[in-house]
Amino acid sequence: MGKFTGVLLASDFDNTLIYTEEALRSGAPVPPLPERNREALTYFMAQGGRFAVSTGRALAAFLKYADLVPMNAPGVVCNGAALYDFETGEYLETALLDQTALERGQEVLDRFPEAAVEAYHIGNVIHAVHPNQYTRRHEHLTKVAVTEAPSLPEVPLPLGKLLFEAEHGTLEEIVSFLQKRDWARDYELIFSGQTLLEMTVKGANKGGMVRRLAGRLGIAMEHVYCVGDEANDISMLTAAREGYAPANCVPAVRECGATIVCDARSGALGDVVEILDQRY
Repeated sequence: MGKFTGVLLASDFDNTLIYTEEALRSGAPVPPLPERNREALTYFMAQGGRFAVSTGRALAAFLKYADLVPMNAPGVVCNGAALYDFETGEYLETALLDQTALERGQEVLDRFPEAAVEAYHIGNVIHAVHPNQYTRRHEHLTKVAVTEAPSLPEVPLPLGKLLFEAEHGTLEEIVSFLQKRDWARDYELIFSGQTLLEMTVKGANKGGMVRRLAGRLGIAMEHVYCVGDEANDISMLTAAREGYAPANCVPAVRECGATIVCDARSGALGDVVEILDQRY
């Protein structure tokens, strides 16, 4: 037992736990976990707290980094499409796309040939159709090579999410394209970066899966805290008793009412744990 027994802290990975934006844009090496974050999380867990990663990455893309992060709870992956237990090596919850989603996604690619899409198979394979420069940057960041496919309908199920990659203006047009066909109501369509548009089944988001994780752990939402920097984190930031964001977060996260802490490069989780240390 410790002061954080019955408390859940869930954090985004990229640009929250570790600042990876420069690696994505320039091809530079991914930096290590800030030591301040490591020390804070080790203390939090030693005092009984449960810490989980909540990432937009596919499991295959996060496993390459999982050993860098001290954690003692299952993690949210695929932007909320799945909950994975790192101790047992199995999925605990999934919310998956169907064949119709692939057919609709292909219509998007036919209309916007400059766009690429990554299809996240929960069996640890990332497929790609029309791979472009953004796909290659993403490969460098995740350290996972995509398996190219001629079309989306030929990609095997089950899939956690589709990730469209293009210039931001093109991605906004893709959202409008899906809305005009009344397909958008069937999916979560969320930007996880200027050149990245996430598509998961309706209801599959970080907030919903963090709620499920808290339920599995027997932790009330009044003792759940979340940290994130991008629009795809807002659902969990607003679901938590208090949401926190590193100073490098996008404007939409500031506007959602998140408490701003230091930049991810300076160890944002260190600030968060210090705040919780005063609260409990």
